[in-house]
This record gives sequence, C-alpha cells and structure tokens, in this order.
Amino acid sequence: MSHPRVIFAGTSSGSGKTAAVCAVLSLLKRKGIAVRSCKCGPDYIDPMFHRAVLGIASSNLDPFFCDGDLLRYLACSCPEDVLTVIEGVMGYYDGTGEDGTDNSTYTVASETESPVILVVNAKGAAVSLVAAVEGFLRFRPDSRIKGVLFSRMSAMNYKNVSGLMRKRFGDEVVPVGYIPELPEECLIPSRHLGLITADEIEDLSERLGRTAELCSDTIDIEAILGIAAMAEEPEYAAPEMPSFPKINIAVARDDAFCFSYDDTESLFRRMGADIEYFSPLSGDTVPEDADGLMLPGGYPELHAEELERNISSRESVRDAVEGGMPTIAECGGFQYLGDELAGRKMCGVLPHSSFNTGKLVRFGYVTITSKHTGLLGPEGTQMRTHEFHYWDSTDNGGSFHAVKPNGRNWDCCVMTDTLYAGYPHLYLMSCIPAAAAFYKKCLEYKNEREKK
Repeated sequence: MSHPRVIFAGTSSGSGKTAAVCAVLSLLKRKGIAVRSCKCGPDYIDPMFHRAVLGIASSNLDPFFCDGDLLRYLACSCPEDVLTVIEGVMGYYDGTGEDGTDNSTYTVASETESPVILVVNAKGAAVSLVAAVEGFLRFRPDSRIKGVLFSRMSAMNYKNVSGLMRKRFGDEVVPVGYIPELPEECLIPSRHLGLITADEIEDLSERLGRTAELCSDTIDIEAILGIAAMAEEPEYAAPEMPSFPKINIAVARDDAFCFSYDDTESLFRRMGADIEYFSPLSGDTVPEDADGLMLPGGYPELHAEELERNISSRESVRDAVEGGMPTIAECGGFQYLGDELAGRKMCGVLPHSSFNTGKLVRFGYVTITSKHTGLLGPEGTQMRTHEFHYWDSTDNGGSFHAVKPNGRNWDCCVMTDTLYAGYPHLYLMSCIPAAAAFYKKCLEYKNEREKK
C-alpha cells in the first residue's frame, strides 16, 4: 500500500497556509494528479476552500477529538496512490498541555508519520528566515520538517535565501518555492471567526485560479511530490461503523448554517443515511421525507433579519422539533432554536435569547458528559467537543457537564429523548456510539411516521 501525504504547517497563524495549500491543490489538479485534502484541528472554514478547489469533501485531523488509530485511519482512508495534502492549524508546535504542543499540527505529523513542509512568511526578512527554519527544525529532534515554502516573497529574495538554506541544511530540509505578494484581487477577506466562508465569495474560483497562475512558476510541485512520497505507511485499527436501514437526515446548509464536519456527514452516510440539504436562509422548509434534523453552527447572527423574515422556515423547524423529529442543533443552530437572536424572533423552541458579548466565550476544547439519558446516549456519555463563538445565550441548558483541559467547568446543553442543542460543536466520528444513538432515534421516528 502507498498513501503519499504531506502536511503544510505554518510558523504561526497568518503565515499563508491556506493560500499555499489552495495553490498547491490547484496545481496538482491541473497536472492530473489524484489528490485529496485534510485540515488539522477543529476548523470548518479552511476545508470549504479545499472543497472549492477540488470539488470533494475534506477530513479534519484533530488529536483532541481522535486517538492515534482514528487519526491514521482518516489520513490514509483513501485509494492507494491518492496524494493527501494536509493543512496545519496555528503555528506548527502550538497546542495545549503542559509544554503547549499537545493536540498541535506537530502531534498530527507524529501520529500519522507524515512529512512536513513549513510555510514561512518572508515579509520583511532575509537571512533571518534561515534562522527561523533552523529553530523549527531543531526544536524537536523528530520535527519531521522536510521542506520549506515561503509566502509573501520576491524572486530575488528567494534566490538568495534558498541558496543559504542549501548551504546550511543540504538535503535535510529543502526549499520548495515561494508564493509572491498577492494582489488584492487574490486575497481572501476575514471576519471575527476567521476567513470569510468560501460560499460567500462570488468570484472565489477566479481568485483561486489567479493565485495558482501566479504560483505556477514559483512552487516546485515535483519537490513537493518527492517529500509526500517519504510518508511512512502507518499501522492502525479502522473504527467499527454500524450499518442500519436507510433514513433521510435533513441538514441546514447556507451562509447562516455552514459549520458542519464532512466526517460526521460521511459517518451517517456509511451507516446508511441519505443527507438532504435545505436552506432556512432562502426560505426552505424541513424536507417532508426527513427522519432527522441537523442545524449546524455558522453565522446566523449576520442574517438574523432574513431568518426572522422567513416565517415558514422557522415554523417548519419548530413543528419538526416539537413533533419529535430527532434533532442536533449546534452553536448557531442552538441560537436559531431560541426565542430571539440579536433582538429578532427565531424558532421559539427553547426559552433563551442570544446576544453579542464582544469577545470569545468559553473558547477552546471541552469534554462534555451527559447527566442523564437522552438522544445521544445514556447518562455518562462523554464526547470531546469545542466551542468558538462571540455570542452567548440567556439559558445554555444543564444536561451536560463540561470540562476544559485547564479544569474550568460548567453545565451546558439541552438534551431530551429527541433533541440535543447547545454551543459545543460535535465531531461525531470520534464518538460513534452517540452517532448510532441518534441514528436509531431517527429510525424509530421514521417507523412511527410510516405507521400513521
């Protein structure tokens, strides 16, 4: 078996990882090379850009959510000889734990035995870039760094710095090219939770195509392929995924509800489900044949007026949830089920109002444990999740107890026999029993509906 793969890791957030990965994916696709992508960490937005380039789903590789076996399975769960390009998160060694490197891109590289190309922002530096590379290379003796790609660099500076790198490192770590300073029409704008989402940028394909054109002579694809071929073939036990009779799961997907994991949807499909998307923002109602409902996070606060205006959508969701349709509502979906969001009327299923705090609230990884039996399993069901939001609500529920890695803890979430709703985002691939419990409830709902 051969599963070539490479991780593009940054020296920090904002180093140019997403632009680099999208450019590399575009160039590989143009060469006719079979390629897929993954994203380290719990990020939703960067995989949207990968999907925009390749037209296929992207997996998340998060060591907090996944044990080593699951990480290796996800990194290598593709046909033989398909190249996997993995985008890192934050700086290469940035994570959690006592030394700060747990759950980092470095952890993913180590667990999946993948070679790494370091993305270095070259703006305003020259020979100091070589010193920075050496620091990252020597910080851990098993750094796995095999190449360097510079961003925001000129041709002259690259010629000088790449020469210095070859003299200093030889074949130990090689320069694989650079991304020039990109013009405004290639840049991707950002907002409070990160980049603007891919679906919101009307000319995204033109921006990505223009970036690839500018990089076609500056990125050494053959060198990148050579590094990817260094990936070792790891051993792992594939997760057991139960199979069930077919159901239909309705998933809200539009600019207001766009933070859903491809891996979670893939898991439900493997179990036997069909996924049907609908848009509350466009006035869609819950599909008539739906046996289950998922309301992901996203940016409902930016579209509160339109969501309020679409009364038929709100009433449809309320009727589905109150009628017993098994429902998972995360973060923005949880806000949508409340009485009000930013002073606008929402579905009114849950008695809370959501408001802007102006700062990140309970940000980061959190383990939640159920205090009673419900939709996602028996009392004591534990799931590793994360929160990333500036908004909060007047009543966040108390069906789960949440604990952060630093020990901070609180009660959260609403869970009944047919509803899970709360701010924590679920990565159900790492908690297959909870996904199976939801699926079984959907089957029960379907069977009862068909009897009527």
